[in-house]
Amino acid sequence: MAPSGSRSMKRGCQRVLYWIPVLFIALIVAWSYYAYVLQLCIESIEDTGEKVVYLLVYHVVFVMFVWAYWQTIFTQAVNPLEEFHLSYSDKELLEREDRGESQQEILRRIARDLPIYTRTNSGAIRFCERCQLLKPDRCHHCSVCDKCILKMDHHCPWVNNCVGFSNYKFFMLFLAYSLLYCLFITATDLRYFIKFWTNGLPDTQAKFHILFLFFSASMFSVSLASLFIYHCWLVCRNRSTLEAVRAPVFRHGTDKSGFSLGISKNFRQVFGDEVKYWPVPIFSSLGDGCSFPTCLVNLDPEQPSSPTGSNPANKAAAEGRQFPSKPLRESQSRLLSSTPSWTEADNAASRDLKGASNLGMSIENEA
Repeated sequence: MAPSGSRSMKRGCQRVLYWIPVLFIALIVAWSYYAYVLQLCIESIEDTGEKVVYLLVYHVVFVMFVWAYWQTIFTQAVNPLEEFHLSYSDKELLEREDRGESQQEILRRIARDLPIYTRTNSGAIRFCERCQLLKPDRCHHCSVCDKCILKMDHHCPWVNNCVGFSNYKFFMLFLAYSLLYCLFITATDLRYFIKFWTNGLPDTQAKFHILFLFFSASMFSVSLASLFIYHCWLVCRNRSTLEAVRAPVFRHGTDKSGFSLGISKNFRQVFGDEVKYWPVPIFSSLGDGCSFPTCLVNLDPEQPSSPTGSNPANKAAAEGRQFPSKPLRESQSRLLSSTPSWTEADNAASRDLKGASNLGMSIENEA
């Protein structure tokens, strides 16, 4: 009983410690609200029109920032679907096998019916022993959350949550609105910050809030800008932070751009098709998080192949039109619908060849 009780106490202490960064951010935001609204706008700004405009814009940005932050924290990271978990019989069969190659044969048999195209560095099926499941593409096990996370980007201590498929859009909006929040405070506080050094402010406690508000907002702006620009680059390339560090491995080898469909489709995969939902912290990402369209020619003999050949020109022309072994959801299919499918392209090519052949025969007959 004692070891079990100590472990539960340890986990409880860890859960409390994990919330400390979030509490720190919450305190900073609460102080910034007090300093900006009360000390700067109400106490220090004398012009009523300026005061009203500042307060209106500030509260719009503040609400969107808090909303996005809340969604990032409390949106539960999504786990793989039940079909990726091993059945009881498969678990028993896997446990009875001692050799790694025999276990891989079992996993390969199970993976045949699943839309899995990535492999380990050694070419093996990606399998999580702790969760007892075959990892979908772009899925990774988080040691902090102790579970597999779909399209895991990273575990963020500032939100005490894994950033992945279910909340990556919220995380991007959190970065965007927090950067906008800090930039707005810095820009509107600058004039009064200068007055602080020229003794243009009355000698009250508000002047010290104005000073520290400018310093903290400008410093956070620099760090947030670099992080936001980096994640914008990741979205445009359709990569996660983990994939930027270690490129995904396919049957033919590593390919850091294997999931990229072009900037427009990459962006829509995260933010969705409807523009009105892009700036709002409401889930609108495309797909189910388990299967992803890929620009690569499928070279996995255990999965349905695409009739594209190995010509590099075919690969370039085929970007974004790879079909997984199971049908994509309607939203995912729209990512692939801007260009004809492999079958349509092959049929068109065969019709052209047939037409050219008939034309040649008619010319010979006339001659």
